[in-house]
Parts: sequence; C-alpha cells; structure tokens
Amino acid sequence: MPVMKGKKICRFCDNKIDYIDYKDERILRRFTNERGKIIPRRISGNCAMHQRKLTRAIKRGRILAIVAFESESYR
Repeated sequence: MPVMKGKKICRFCDNKIDYIDYKDERILRRFTNERGKIIPRRISGNCAMHQRKLTRAIKRGRILAIVAFESESYR
C-alpha cells in the first residue's frame, strides 16, 4: 500500500517572501539538483507564481555566473 504524504507547502508563501533575489546563491542552489537542473514544482512544492519567479532568478543568476549552468562532474 502506498504511503500518503501531506500536501507540500510553498516555502516562499509560508515565509511571505515576494521577491526572490537572483544574487542570493544559497536559495537558488537549494532549488537546483547536482547537475544544475531546476527542480520542478511538483517536487519542490512551490506554488506556480513563486516557481516562475524562482526560474527567472535562477536563469538570471546563470547569466551572471552566480549559479552554474551544469556541474563539472557532468562533463
């Protein structure tokens, strides 16, 4: 029998964070996997609005070389 888990709660809504800063590497790294891919919202538990803002911030961070496009071990 499968184990039922509770509904995931958006961390940004829970902490009342409206703006996701693209310069905050600690938060952006939490939502990328070891290969550098963005974690989808069904796994991270973010709401749709914050997932879009997070994706935009990660992409901006990649352009400014704050977050890696892919990991070194992947090559």
